[in-house]
Amino acid sequence: MPRSQLLIILMCCLPLAACLRCYTCMFPSISPLDCLKFPVECPAGQRCLSSVASGRRGPLQLTLYEKSCAVASQCDVSGEKYTSGVSFNYTNVCCDTDLCNSAVSVTAPSWVGVMLCLLPALGLLLA
Repeated sequence: MPRSQLLIILMCCLPLAACLRCYTCMFPSISPLDCLKFPVECPAGQRCLSSVASGRRGPLQLTLYEKSCAVASQCDVSGEKYTSGVSFNYTNVCCDTDLCNSAVSVTAPSWVGVMLCLLPALGLLLA
């Protein structure tokens, strides 16, 4: 078998480079709830991003959580952004493995935790 044919056969057997898969949020979420997230394939060269932004409007403390694909310039940065009359301090963290941005912030309980906390109150209301 000629070398060129062997090389073509070997190249066809090599796995294709797969795009990184990350979670993205349908909408940003407000603490203490995690966002409604689903996996997407990121464009080549992008990383998985998790962003936390905290702000205050009067006595109300707001914390927003976002997940997405991101270009390198959006990664590992902190700053301030202003939206809807609130000034938010944000921190962006990126990672490079499939679905690595799934973790919920340690300060944000999961839906299950919230429901477990509310079960005793619901039992009292129904009794």
